[in-house]
Amino acid sequence: MKFVDEATIKVKAGDGGNGCVSFRREKYIEFGGPDGGDGGDGGDIYLLGDESQSTLADFRHIRFFEAGRGQNGSSRNMTGARGEDVVIPVPVGTIVYDDETGEQIGDLLHGQKLQVAKGGFHGLGNLRYKSSVNRTPRESKPGTPGEIRLLRLEMKVLADVGLLGLPNAGKSTFISSVSSAKPKIADYPFTTLYPNLGVVYVEPHKSFVIADIPGLVEGAAEGAGLGIQFLKHLSRTKLLLHLVDIDPADASNPVNSVRVIEKELAQYSQELEKRERWLIINKIDLIPEDLQQQFCDELIHELCWEGRAFLISAVTGKGTRELCYQIMQYLERDKDV
Repeated sequence: MKFVDEATIKVKAGDGGNGCVSFRREKYIEFGGPDGGDGGDGGDIYLLGDESQSTLADFRHIRFFEAGRGQNGSSRNMTGARGEDVVIPVPVGTIVYDDETGEQIGDLLHGQKLQVAKGGFHGLGNLRYKSSVNRTPRESKPGTPGEIRLLRLEMKVLADVGLLGLPNAGKSTFISSVSSAKPKIADYPFTTLYPNLGVVYVEPHKSFVIADIPGLVEGAAEGAGLGIQFLKHLSRTKLLLHLVDIDPADASNPVNSVRVIEKELAQYSQELEKRERWLIINKIDLIPEDLQQQFCDELIHELCWEGRAFLISAVTGKGTRELCYQIMQYLERDKDV
């Protein structure tokens, strides 16, 4: 299924039912009096964080949702039935905005239910207006309209670890080698057109979720390439893995490749720029074994890299298991803080 991470929908809560004007008409009762009942409240509309939903794709086809109208009141002081609520399942991690004001309404986690439109209030029947000075009221009150809202839904990937890197840095190969995710892999840029999630099982009862974000290019923070629509998915991750190709096929400088991504992070978000980020030097299998460490030391020196760095080959699996153990340990320490 195509990954869709944004959608706009219109929701209308149910109108309240009208109150009833009615008088008792019973044999042998000369003055029956008013007996008009109230209407029912209109149904509400809710969004529900649902683990079974993975994209917002369904909202490309269904963009309008309406809850049930409250029934009108009736004679014998009978209250109208309440309108039926509408519950809309959305992926966990969906942020909801009022599209007209830009206000954030909520952020849906697993099982969380968020009311986004309130049903109209029920109308009042004429029995409500009976008093000592008005024994035969012919007045009733209509139900109020249900709330109408235009909502913008934005899904952010819920992952512990995010992969960064230029196109063809080996991110898709890496996530497929350490998890059961099966992303598209090929030797051309932008193989990954939407985020892929994979669960990495380190040992029993110890796992984390990793997200393969589409490769960034220079100018991504301003919308170049696949742009900022995917940079935002990194905002929920606890750790960033910055993959760099140690021996790129186009003979580009790995140092410049790292700098490009760092620049885009800084322009997009200072918070993201300061996020814990490890340098993952990939494709070391392309370098003679006796020169691998030398190549990597030179790269780290040129970058003035002060964070953690790892040498791996996503194709052969060299170094990936140890890396996953280190990630798990970091996430557990972060959880305890």
